[in-house]
Amino acid sequence: MVRRVVDVLVPVALDHTYSYAVPEGMELAPGDVVIVPLASRAVTAVVWAENPSPDQRLHNRLKDIDEKYDVPPLRSELRSFVDWVSNYTLSARGMVMRMTLKMGDLGPERMRPGVRLVGEPPKRMTPARRRLIDVLSDSLLHGKSEAAREAGVSPGVIDGLVDEGTLVVEPLPKPPPPPAPDPSFASPEFSPEQQTAAETLRALAARNEFAVALLDGVTGSGKTEVYFEAVAETIRRGRQAMILMPEIALTGQFLDRFADRFGVRPLEWHSDLSPRTRARNWAAMASGESQVVVGARSALFLPYADLGLIVVDEEHDQAYKQDDGAHYHARDMAVVRASIAKISVILASATPSVETEVNARKGRYRRVVLPERFGGQYLPNIETIDLRRAPPARGKFISPPLAEAIQTAIGRGEQALLFLNRRGYAPLTLCRSCGHRFACTICDAWLVDHRFRHRLVCHHCGFSMARPHACPQCQAEESLAAIGPGVERLQEEAAALFPDARSMVLSSDLITSIEAMRAELTEIAEGRVDLIIGTQLVAKGHHFPRLNLVGVVDADLGLGNGDPRAAERTFQLLNQVIGRAGREQGHGHGLLQTHQPDHPVMKALVAGDREAFYDSEIAGRERTGYPPFGRLASLIVSAGDRPSAEGFARKLANAAPRDERIQVLGPAEAPLAVIKGRYRFRLLLKSARGVDLSQYLRDWLASGPKTKGNLKLEIDVDPQSFL
Repeated sequence: MVRRVVDVLVPVALDHTYSYAVPEGMELAPGDVVIVPLASRAVTAVVWAENPSPDQRLHNRLKDIDEKYDVPPLRSELRSFVDWVSNYTLSARGMVMRMTLKMGDLGPERMRPGVRLVGEPPKRMTPARRRLIDVLSDSLLHGKSEAAREAGVSPGVIDGLVDEGTLVVEPLPKPPPPPAPDPSFASPEFSPEQQTAAETLRALAARNEFAVALLDGVTGSGKTEVYFEAVAETIRRGRQAMILMPEIALTGQFLDRFADRFGVRPLEWHSDLSPRTRARNWAAMASGESQVVVGARSALFLPYADLGLIVVDEEHDQAYKQDDGAHYHARDMAVVRASIAKISVILASATPSVETEVNARKGRYRRVVLPERFGGQYLPNIETIDLRRAPPARGKFISPPLAEAIQTAIGRGEQALLFLNRRGYAPLTLCRSCGHRFACTICDAWLVDHRFRHRLVCHHCGFSMARPHACPQCQAEESLAAIGPGVERLQEEAAALFPDARSMVLSSDLITSIEAMRAELTEIAEGRVDLIIGTQLVAKGHHFPRLNLVGVVDADLGLGNGDPRAAERTFQLLNQVIGRAGREQGHGHGLLQTHQPDHPVMKALVAGDREAFYDSEIAGRERTGYPPFGRLASLIVSAGDRPSAEGFARKLANAAPRDERIQVLGPAEAPLAVIKGRYRFRLLLKSARGVDLSQYLRDWLASGPKTKGNLKLEIDVDPQSFL
């Protein structure tokens, strides 16, 4: 008897599939999610293709597929996307496919116990039992944990009454699916410019063909409400929409705005979901039960039943780049997935990435413009404070002009924001007696002082230690000095300057969960905070009605790190954070503390001349052959000791195929030379735009030296970080 054989892709770091036999009676097709034996364990995997001509020598040794999940198969469009991402990024195909299976527990949903009052009261009545019986006196079915919480009793009290026959345990019914978003729930009131933009995007969503649009609107112009109209059109046509956002920007404000427009909140997809919620949401998108998901970059790999539209909000944001595992940029891969699925993708930003801006200028992307703020509000007026002429007091970081502006704003009942893109209390701690600097024990980095946590922390590997009372080098006591500011130190300074102001620090390391962050943002939006002190967390899509002043404590911070995108990122970040001001009432005002008021970034911000900045930045990229006019790829070699890492990197460089179109730079010690005890050397590839760098890398690695033992090689095509 001829057994049917299929090729299965398993979620491990391999490119190839494994062949498995299909048990008699099991119906299988490409895309089905299955459980297969792999070595000594069972893993969730995906049937990738039929195998009509298996190796007959192995035929009788093939293992059977254990089980097929009762979920919809991964569509051919998604499987093609996995293949494309793997081929382009040189990531193992199994690891890319693994991202489509991050769905929590797909097994049978666990029974949730409920309790109901059915019998006579117990002979022995206690106050706890009386409270519980009062809660359940309606004889309806209540969740066990909810009933215990409402009555203020332990689960043991419930168990005791069940044993006595007073209560009975019954399974709670499965919760009904959430209602579908209603595209006609609310009719937004648009300005003429917004109406034109909305009609353009609606028409784009209705075309059922690949197209890319850049929704280019100033901060506060209503971009979200406008692209909602494309989402509404997609829902009307019975298809699904994916809205990608930087994870930290998945705020309650956005979800409420969605509910105001469509009557319900969308499905969410991010790292803070419980395994059961992830499984439920994964299945809802795979089956088509839900039509809209709002998520972080990983939502790009969900198995949609009928994807009809992709929106990438804040498309310029660095958070869309994944730098571990499979290295990919979610914005670029969103365009690829839309191309494969033959649907439209909308990229929204007030400060587009240079790559997107060039594509729009060349006509590859359609530009849809919102040139003014909604409701007639003005864009913030921006000024610089030259720290060479108006410096803060010694040991302080808020200059007198900025302090005066904050005092005036708070006195008017408005909010002010102090922005510094540096977490913790201080970036460096040293001993004033002997000069000892506190460094990470396994990274080439200083430990950051986090006073709120009473720890010195490495931001690269997570190592931390208690802040000592004495120097470990010379044992001098009370000699440790904090060097430089972080947001925690700013709050300390602000408390002394504005003792009556209610302040709050917003920083990613202080956020315990997305829900906790949403609660804090709601406090600010409701006016319960006078002074906000934050990192880039505050720059992403938030709407604070009373905020009219933004003070940037160190506008030069991102300009001196050798990153070829440093000017672009600084311009985008400062533009976005100052754009939080004056969105609803009054006039917004931005103050930039800087030692370089004549820097092109500062001059462009003050003049409000975005086009001049992009003209200059694009011309510089074209002249030097940097993206998007050229291509880059990074190779990081790491090992547990420096000679091994350097030696392998040199062998790898010597084995590079000769190609006049490609420069191989390095190897050189990486700027962060040691991370987690591993020594790092970097090679950088630079080529013309039309060169297939992925294929060059594939040929190089096939003929070059192979890693073994403690050596590791990481490849990043189109790198965003140069550390």
